[in-house]
Amino acid sequence: MRRIRPANFGMFVAAATMGLSLCGLAQAQESIKIGWAISKTGPFAAGAGVTTLPNYQVWVKDVNDAGGIMLKSLGKKLKVEVIEYDDRSNSEEMIKAVERLATQDKVDFILPPWSTGMNLAAAPIFNKLGYPQLAVTANTNQAPELTKRWPNLTFWLGLPSEIVDGIVETFTKLEKDGKVNKKVAMIAVGDQFGIELSTATRAGLKKAGFDLVYDKSYPFGTQDMQPVLKDAQAANPDILLAFSYPPDTFAITDTSKVIGFNPKVFFVGVGTAFPMYKSKFAGNAEAIMGIGGSDASLEGIKWYIQHHKEIIGREPDRWASPVTYASLQVLQQAIERVGKIDRAAVINEINSGSFDTIIGKVKLDNGLNRNVWAIGQWQGNDFYGVAPAGKQGAKAPVVPKPAWQ
Repeated sequence: MRRIRPANFGMFVAAATMGLSLCGLAQAQESIKIGWAISKTGPFAAGAGVTTLPNYQVWVKDVNDAGGIMLKSLGKKLKVEVIEYDDRSNSEEMIKAVERLATQDKVDFILPPWSTGMNLAAAPIFNKLGYPQLAVTANTNQAPELTKRWPNLTFWLGLPSEIVDGIVETFTKLEKDGKVNKKVAMIAVGDQFGIELSTATRAGLKKAGFDLVYDKSYPFGTQDMQPVLKDAQAANPDILLAFSYPPDTFAITDTSKVIGFNPKVFFVGVGTAFPMYKSKFAGNAEAIMGIGGSDASLEGIKWYIQHHKEIIGREPDRWASPVTYASLQVLQQAIERVGKIDRAAVINEINSGSFDTIIGKVKLDNGLNRNVWAIGQWQGNDFYGVAPAGKQGAKAPVVPKPAWQ
């Protein structure tokens, strides 16, 4: 056996240690670990299963099919390795899973949960752990304050105040054009999403001179919508405005059809832009409005809809789905520009950079995406953005809504 001289022993140990370190580094960098905790079961599963999870799956497939994400520090692309958990539509379960992803699984990046409430609950732990949080499906007027407090947090679907501006702008023009009167019935799910939007809308409609003839919240998870809808119908409004989650959105539409409640403007919340909404209601979906929308003329949107369908087997929703995919394009571009797994630098790049995405150019403004739609409407086979009216690709709203078939 070769003897190691004392003079060379330190060099030998250093070289061996360096070799082991480089070996460990190489092993650690064989993939980029990305995790998420998302609602696969429970009441949030419907929304998460349409808007969020499929886009995570499509994006991961796209990245890996292209060879991975390029890290200049290694001079090669690394594929994405996924670790995922079911948060069971429970914020405590979600927070535990996020902590586990960071501290036990040691993932490089964590993708956000679905819904406003879940994202707001997740924000402190994402910030504490130092992960960028792309809170696409969160909608709160606290967003500007929260992004200042937590620079790792970004919002992508606009503010409730911006949605309300689009609603008031649209309804005001319709009233001035003689297409509707000023009588509005408003119902809202009794959680943070519904409370924030109904509160802002109440003030906006009052300022614009509208008459809120019915104003009611209903408990989260309500299955029978007939009592509130019959009361709203009795108020004889020209406009029904519902800030609802997907199960409620479907139930409100079904029940209104059954009781013959057919106001000139029929606006239901999250879920209206879902492809299964159009599939279920077919011709009865025509001219129904909801939050969001998209510019169907954009080449990126055309490609994305077909691409999503080929991989998932169904079309995406026409509001938050393309924005979710765009946010992941931003994340990938930010990682590649930084060139290494440096979450702080990636956060800075997301906040300061300009990115090409399927929804067009994205440049965040103090952590907020301003390239957003407030209102969309089913016209034929697409859920077109109709407000803001001045936004590129906006369609004129069709009013009155046709009679139920």
